[in-house]
Amino acid sequence: MAEPSGPFWVLRDGSGRYLCYCRPAPGPGSAATVFVTDALEVWAGRLGGDAPEDGVAELRAALGRGAVSLGLRDGTATLRLWEGHEALLLPRLPAAEARPQLQALLFAMAARVRDLEERLEGGCWGREPPGVLTPLCCGCCPHRCQCPPWRRRGPARHGGS
Repeated sequence: MAEPSGPFWVLRDGSGRYLCYCRPAPGPGSAATVFVTDALEVWAGRLGGDAPEDGVAELRAALGRGAVSLGLRDGTATLRLWEGHEALLLPRLPAAEARPQLQALLFAMAARVRDLEERLEGGCWGREPPGVLTPLCCGCCPHRCQCPPWRRRGPARHGGS
């Protein structure tokens, strides 16, 4: 099973929040899959058409602009692109199919979070030579920044200068 690919978007239907994401097509000329989940249930559908990769690009662009609405009714999620495109109908997956999708999503997102944490930490955990100005340090540490990423605000010198 291919890992979900981001970006990930949060959509609303009434008071409910849902995560929308895509899984790449398994090969050239085949269709990508669009998923919507509330972490309990999963709805999925394939992007068809003459050029499925164009459909993915259009959907991602519309989601990025906030030009997509979500509706849930009778076990089907409906994604509507406000630019006059056809609605994309996503049937609810049976629990046996939804479970591995949610597991793949969870671990793909955990890997992305870890990658982002490593990027943020890269500037303040001694990877630069002494005296290098880093953009992510709070400046409170005398030699090397040991602050957690959320505390880092501005540049600070490392290396005990």
